[in-house]
Parts: sequence; structure tokens; C-alpha cells
Amino acid sequence: MSGFGTAGPPPAPIIPGWTHLRTGKVRDLYTNDLGNILLVASDRISAFDCVMPTHIPGKGAVLTQLSLFWFDLLADIVPNHIISTDVPEIVEDRAVIVAPLEMFAIECVARGYLTGSGWSEYQNNSKVCGNELPSGLLDGSQLPTSIFTPATKADIGDHDINIDFNQAAKKIGQSDAESLRELTLKLYDTAAEFSKSRGVILADTKFEFGRNSTGQIVLGDEALTPDSSRFWDQSTWAPGGAQPSFDKQYLRDYLVASGWDRNSPPPELPDEIVEKTALRYEEAFYRLTGSKF
Repeated sequence: MSGFGTAGPPPAPIIPGWTHLRTGKVRDLYTNDLGNILLVASDRISAFDCVMPTHIPGKGAVLTQLSLFWFDLLADIVPNHIISTDVPEIVEDRAVIVAPLEMFAIECVARGYLTGSGWSEYQNNSKVCGNELPSGLLDGSQLPTSIFTPATKADIGDHDINIDFNQAAKKIGQSDAESLRELTLKLYDTAAEFSKSRGVILADTKFEFGRNSTGQIVLGDEALTPDSSRFWDQSTWAPGGAQPSFDKQYLRDYLVASGWDRNSPPPELPDEIVEKTALRYEEAFYRLTGSKF
């Protein structure tokens, strides 16, 4: 089944001066005569690898503005793909102009806490993507040190597959894999420390890197948003089960309770679910940046 159900991806808006390239679960990409990329974050939301038919108002702007906040904060560690925030009015606040990159064929995931697919794997062999961990950890436990847990990049509608470092090195080369591991962990540790100062736990996150026209490794896509990260409230963190998140967990919980079979087209979302999901994204932005959205 496609990640968009049976209807296929929605039509991308027409933006004068820009040619549509492709549509992902959340983002629409365009190019211009200069070869630059217009990266537009829509208000679409996905869950269980399917895009919901109902949008979350303001979500695209939250993702874009929060990414810009992190890109600026982390610029001393690695350059990013941002060229300009001067975008067409039709996509104001939710789009950026970025440099085209030759993207690496892996997702670069860092984990500082045990949860999600990492928790599932740990229960089988006390490892996560080849990283050996102490026994006795719980769902939600903090790890002794942050770990690099790469994954393959899946097509829309498919699941990313966790791999170990050696598998990542075979896909992109040993030297690049080592460089991306070092960058990923440094970015994660820096962001986790900052988040903690705001009373927020950064449990894990995903980065995407590419090479620019000069061959330099550059941070692309988005950075440290509720779509690419798990953020928990430090004051309510309690290992031993799932933690409340500043993300779309509220939506996932609704879909599970609704009885949707995850094979048929996703249901329209009630107003209450839309409003509460939007508030979670806005709260994440406020907690991390100190600014109201």
C-alpha cells in the first residue's frame, strides 16, 4: 500500500518561478533556473507510514521555523543546506531555499534513551544496531552514552530498516560512515544538552546528510523537529513504559483506539485530535525556543 493510501500523493501547489520536482509524505520540492531547491513543509501528517487525509494547521511552519532555529544553533558543528528564507508569499514561513545535495543513502539516527524500535531490538539480544548495552534497562531508560543507529532510507509507505555500522559502511564507504557517525553523535549530544536546559529530553533523533557542489558534508532536510525526533518532558520522565511525547503520539494513540486496520485508507481526523496534535507541535516549539508560535 502507498503511504498515501489508495488516493496517491496530493497535487503540489503551483508556485510561479518554480518547477515541481517531487512530493514526499510531508514536503514538496521545487527547483528554479539557478538549480536551487525550494523545500516546502506542508501541513500533512503521517502515522504508521501513511499520510492522513486531514491536515494539522500550522504544522509545516512549526517544522520549518524549528529547523531554522536548530540549523543556526548547530552551525559551528556542521554547515547546513540553507541558502535563503526569502520565499514566495504563498509558502511564507513554511519553506526555505536550499542548495541541492547528493544525499547519503542512510538515515543517521542517534539515541540517548532506549525506546521505540531500539527497545524492541534490545529485548531480543541486549543490542541496538550492533551497539551492546547493559542488561536490565527499561523502556525509556537513559543509555550510558549516546549511540549511532543508522537505518536504510525507505520509499514512501515502507519502513526504514535499522542496520549496524558495518552495513552502513558497506552502503556509503567506511570513511564517510565514520564521519557521519561522529557528526551525528556530536549534533545529538549538543542538542540534547540544550534541550535539557529547557526541561526537555531529546530521546533520539534522525539527521540526513549530503555533499554539496564542493564535496563538503552538509546537514540537509530538517533538524530536530517533532517529526524527526522524540522529545519528552523532563519532569514526567519515568522509565518503565512509553513516555508522553511532544509529537504525533496523540494521533497514533487515537488511530490505534479507532480500530483502523492500517491497510485501508486512513480515516479523517476529528477536530479534537487535530487541535490537540497542533498544540503538541506548538508546545514543542515554545519549550525549545522560548518563543510563542
